[in-house]
Amino acid sequence: TPESRNWFFRAFNKSFDATTSVYSRVIGAMVRRVAIVMIVFAGLVVLTGWSFGRIPTGFLPTEDQGYAFANIQLPDAASLQRTKEVLLQVDEIMRNTEGVADWVSIGGFSILSNTNGSNLGLVAIVFEPWEERQTPNLSQQAILAKVRREFYKIQQAIVFAFVPPAIDGLGSAGGFQMQIQDRAGAGLAVLQGQADQLIADGSEQPSLTALNTTFRASVPQIYADVDRTKVKTLNIPLSTVFNTLQASLGSAYVNDFNEFGRTWQVRVQADSQFRVEPEDIRRLEVRNAAGDMIPIGTFTDVEETLGPQVIQRYNLYPSAQINGSPAPGYSSGQALATMEQLALQEDIQYEWTGMSYQEKQVGNEQYVIFALAVVFVFLVLAAQYESWTSPAAVIAVVPLAALGVIIALLVRGADNNVYTQIGIVLLVALASKNAILIVEFARESRAAGNSIVEAAAAAAQLRFRAILMTAFSSILGFMPLLVSAGAGAASRQAVGNAVVGGMIAATFFALLFVPTFFVVFQRLSEIRQKS
Repeated sequence: TPESRNWFFRAFNKSFDATTSVYSRVIGAMVRRVAIVMIVFAGLVVLTGWSFGRIPTGFLPTEDQGYAFANIQLPDAASLQRTKEVLLQVDEIMRNTEGVADWVSIGGFSILSNTNGSNLGLVAIVFEPWEERQTPNLSQQAILAKVRREFYKIQQAIVFAFVPPAIDGLGSAGGFQMQIQDRAGAGLAVLQGQADQLIADGSEQPSLTALNTTFRASVPQIYADVDRTKVKTLNIPLSTVFNTLQASLGSAYVNDFNEFGRTWQVRVQADSQFRVEPEDIRRLEVRNAAGDMIPIGTFTDVEETLGPQVIQRYNLYPSAQINGSPAPGYSSGQALATMEQLALQEDIQYEWTGMSYQEKQVGNEQYVIFALAVVFVFLVLAAQYESWTSPAAVIAVVPLAALGVIIALLVRGADNNVYTQIGIVLLVALASKNAILIVEFARESRAAGNSIVEAAAAAAQLRFRAILMTAFSSILGFMPLLVSAGAGAASRQAVGNAVVGGMIAATFFALLFVPTFFVVFQRLSEIRQKS
């Protein structure tokens, strides 16, 4: 035969026969020492449960979506011209960063707080296509690390880069978002102090990075105190006063007109040279009922003060949003746990929002889903075998597959996220498949008149090659998930970690333990039938 003439096949068959012989002797010894094997099995289950609770948890992996953002924040009340100067420095950094294809700079707006301000800025960064960023130094994480180092050199502003959220619409940035709330009316100044203290304390934690907030409670402002009694005395409609202030200092919509095939808005506003100084507010004039022009300074006191740039509310309470990310090597679950441990005043509470809220809501639902998957497979097998004990011999190996998942996550430095949990649910079926091959043949051998021990040992030896063949084909089929790149690579790798690691463990433990499981549960079944 061709196999006998080829040295590779001869060597392979000889090695495999020797392996099968060793495996048969091991199984023969294990099925005769059921008590010891079950004690070892129980120890492995306890180890799996203990280890699983200590694996870092996450929600969704951070994907390379091909773009990122940078937030610019200058000192309070800084002019838009100063913001533009910082944006020019950011433009130069983007121009010299490998892997960045394009970027858009916007002054006067913050995507984190969704507010306008002269001291705020936004840069949308577009990376090169995935196929042109195959090397590790051009990954999203590497590019952001480079630009962050350069941003730290900018002295005039706080500039930090961040990725978009994994799910559009859940938050404005990747990482985590915490809302600290003033629930006792302590005041915005206290809220600002707590936010700053929380960021300072969190920055000292190794599991946290890029902590920031856009909340500001002490922004220089101009306060115009209108004496309403004088306004009525002068026979001036109060609405006229406020409309004049709005139109002159802010702008006001008038109407639309069509030109060049487009619709344009007409807005009125005082020229910039007439709204530079606080005294310019006093010079504005309004008309009373008699038609006389009255300076606003006649009934308005203008003074400089401090106040919040924007009053944010979350669940009706004044709040300040704190953004951050897990440090490299830490999971989002660890970052959330660290933030929750940082001290706040009794009258200042916190809530999670965005992706962080969803992660906390999920909680330990993975265990319920895993249990339901096991029960479902068990009931299907019970209907097929018309027995409650034979499916137990199949399903008992499933918990040990999770031990392989744990080892894979530790080796790969990954966390236990939603995609990992999807892979674990897949393992319930994949791990059962190998066990079914042994149990099915053991049942037939037992029905043919062999003893329970002989039937289990014979089935394991007979299906050894088939189990390895199907297991290796499945494992090799899932291997591309581990080395995937491009869009969605992090999600595929998370599934691959669970499936490949779990399949290796499930195959190993199924070959060793399923014959013993069959002996135990078959004996219980026959004892119950006799009774």
